[in-house]
Amino acid sequence: MTSYLLILLIFIVADASVEGSHDNLSSNYYKSTCPKVLSIVKAGVAAAIKKEPRMGASLLRLHFHDCFVNGCDGSILLDDNATFIGEKTAVPNNNSVRGFHVVDDIKAKLEKACPGVVSCADILAIAARDSTVILGGPSWKVKLGRRDSITASRAAANNSIPAPTFNISALLSSFAAQGLSLKDLVALSGSHTIGLARCTTFRTHIYNDSNIDASFAKSLQRKCPKSGKDNVHQPLDFQTPTSFDNLYFHNLLKMKGLLRSDQELFNGSSADFLVKKYAADTSEFFKHFAKSMIKMGNIKPLTGSSGEIRSNCRKVN
Repeated sequence: MTSYLLILLIFIVADASVEGSHDNLSSNYYKSTCPKVLSIVKAGVAAAIKKEPRMGASLLRLHFHDCFVNGCDGSILLDDNATFIGEKTAVPNNNSVRGFHVVDDIKAKLEKACPGVVSCADILAIAARDSTVILGGPSWKVKLGRRDSITASRAAANNSIPAPTFNISALLSSFAAQGLSLKDLVALSGSHTIGLARCTTFRTHIYNDSNIDASFAKSLQRKCPKSGKDNVHQPLDFQTPTSFDNLYFHNLLKMKGLLRSDQELFNGSSADFLVKKYAADTSEFFKHFAKSMIKMGNIKPLTGSSGEIRSNCRKVN
């Protein structure tokens, strides 16, 4: 059996477990216990993005990097302590993930309004949706009721978060392991229509790969040399890096994806037709992105008596 067919079988099995977790979460979860939760989070996100438009992409990414490591449980927010090394210094996160202070500010306001009620994991899920909407993207009803983990794992973060150097096979395997399909992979990758990436994440693509527009590669090489300037940032969507639209997919059609993992979505595989579809129809992209975000938000949530509701997102109670 080919590796591709094995991946498809994993999709079918994993999809069933993710879909089944929908029953544990509800968009009305805080209706009586913290009725102002959505307005408080939205105000905090809006203020942060007004101050720095890039923060919208950072908050969206926090939710993604949280969910891919042992489920959507707020583990990415935990600082190191005596019992574990957290996820913040894992290779995909170190000197890269950001926005923790925004989450801290939102959490502090929620603790005043309804102490001990709203989880940090749920804050990440709501903030990801609000960031998308504020920057011009689609909205969706966020399923709530997650609880927070009491541990974190740098090793799990290193192993579970897909790397910017992945080819299409590795991307499919990574997403399948989370119960996410090919359509989810392409739709969620569309979040790269906003935000920036460090030189270290796209250096191999612009110097070593052939599936990249030559003039585009040269322009990036002038900013990101073969060595040095590791922390130089470039927009993932060079046209509209602070607007949530479908131009990311237009860039892929022109072989102008910044990361290897971006351009792999349009490089002769089964993902090509989805890239073409989303480039041609913004509404289709928005619809599928919203569905995939809900699905991703349902990866192995802690519910019931599992975990806890942290009073400080950086440490266990």
